[in-house]
Amino acid sequence: MHAMTIGRPTADLAARLPLPFDAPVSTAKTTIFRLAGALALAFATTASVGAQTTDLVFAVTEGVTYQATPKDIRDKFEPLVEVIGRALQRKVRLVLVPAYNDLRVGLASQEYDVAFIHPAHVAMAEIKTGRYQSVAWTAGYTEYTVSLMSKPDQPYKELKDVKGTVLVTPDPDSITAVMVRAMLKSQNFGAKDVKVITTRYQDAVPFYLEYDFAQVGATAANAVVKEWTAKGADERNKLRDALIALSQNDAGRRALAVSGYKGFVAPDQALEVSTIAWLGL
Repeated sequence: MHAMTIGRPTADLAARLPLPFDAPVSTAKTTIFRLAGALALAFATTASVGAQTTDLVFAVTEGVTYQATPKDIRDKFEPLVEVIGRALQRKVRLVLVPAYNDLRVGLASQEYDVAFIHPAHVAMAEIKTGRYQSVAWTAGYTEYTVSLMSKPDQPYKELKDVKGTVLVTPDPDSITAVMVRAMLKSQNFGAKDVKVITTRYQDAVPFYLEYDFAQVGATAANAVVKEWTAKGADERNKLRDALIALSQNDAGRRALAVSGYKGFVAPDQALEVSTIAWLGL
């Protein structure tokens, strides 16, 4: 990486390409890596693309680290299918392919004429083979970024500072995780320098930081970064205090009466951690 700076009070570790190593703190915010064409729209180079006698097969993979249902994805892409069909004067068949490995198999055998692919590393691997070519990049996603987050009391100011930590990323086959591995490799970090663990979804990463399962968390979800930096521990503590104090004021007692609960007590994080481990979660 060309620069590494400290961000907002929650110690949002950051870097941006192509800044120099000695860039001042104010020049970078929450970016750790930039990747052009994070969502690639590609088409097959086979003769079947130009054939008019069969349906054009349009595959869509929206990634594994965001919680969208098949219906959500289909509803999102059906209007685009209609536009493509009118432009090509062909019937277009939409195929949802949620799993990356299933997509890789289909691409390898050129089952799809057109594929909208998130994440980028899957699309670019196919472009490298020559089986597919890039048609268009998705506007707004051409500077895909990954942010590293940590608690406010962590002293991380440069990437080298995370050596010896546990770093959590979303799904290991997500573009976020792939970019993090590339970033660590670029800094000559070995497997023993940083322990990388994974969770399925982007928005699960903060949990690992809050409960000390990891010291550093990687995410590409702007909403996750925004919530982490904007709210942090202060809002969590205010919420806890308000809930614990419900039984001590009239408004709180009325709220408890309606809810049917007697009140709330402070959580025991050590007990939570041991329970999670015991349950095998």
